[in-house]
Amino acid sequence: MTALAGTASTQIIIMFIIILIGAASYKLKLIDKEGNRRLSDLVLLLVNPIVIFVSYQREYDASLLKGLMISLLLATVTHFAGIGISMLFLPGKKKDYALERFAMIYSNCGFIGIPLVNGIFGSEGVFYLTAYMTMFNLFVWTHGVILMTGKKDLKAIARELLSPSIIATVSGFLFFLLRISIPTVLLEPLNYLAGMNTPLAMLVAGATIAQTDIVKLLKKVRVYYVSFLKLLFMPIVMLLIFSLFEIPKIVLLTSILAAACPTAVTITLFSIRYEKNSYYSSELFAVTTLLSIVTIPLVMTLAGFFVR
Repeated sequence: MTALAGTASTQIIIMFIIILIGAASYKLKLIDKEGNRRLSDLVLLLVNPIVIFVSYQREYDASLLKGLMISLLLATVTHFAGIGISMLFLPGKKKDYALERFAMIYSNCGFIGIPLVNGIFGSEGVFYLTAYMTMFNLFVWTHGVILMTGKKDLKAIARELLSPSIIATVSGFLFFLLRISIPTVLLEPLNYLAGMNTPLAMLVAGATIAQTDIVKLLKKVRVYYVSFLKLLFMPIVMLLIFSLFEIPKIVLLTSILAAACPTAVTITLFSIRYEKNSYYSSELFAVTTLLSIVTIPLVMTLAGFFVR
């Protein structure tokens, strides 16, 4: 196993232990559904945006800007490729095809991606990951909404463009470009809050998984097929394509790691909002999250051979 895969495995084990604690907390009624929803909002609306903003608080470097632009391009290509692959391997004639396509295309780049990338590549990795998250938000509130509803929801798109994550990305990027550094007395509290991202996000993931019948859903073959497309086929295809070009190592690996993350928790929120099969969406989220404990190190091992 490469050093990269070993680091990824260590980070995933740490995160998985917190996931187990989150699941146990739900079973022991320390966290209920409403509490889990509020914790989810806290991570999405406060902690994640702070992590993104803080990642831009670094000395200006033209190579960093170039890497960010490349990351943006890779994220765009990845999402378009995901849409194409999902249409090819998950035909519209199947029941719940919209949920399966959504599960394959959209990664949990926020909850899982940020702590994982931060643990492996540090704040520079998170800096590049913001490009992937930006494209995720743009795609999920355009193509994702259309996929779920069959029509455009312009109001939802407008709301997302004003979401805390987008605002943090834009403001952080401007601070980086204009070389504005906030005082240490303000930066340190933000760093403390940013440090809460991993434990809170994993507690939420654990409590969400605990709400599903794990034993029953692990017997569903179809879920494994979708999981294979999401966790192995998609990131490996992107790795093979991107490795053909001269791309900075951390930029490329961050993009691949983001693509290799399990299904976004957004699938459950969208399935409830747009009256889809929320039970099946929870199953897809749970299984891909559990399997990613094995698949992410596998993908990163392969990446170690292609990227030097």
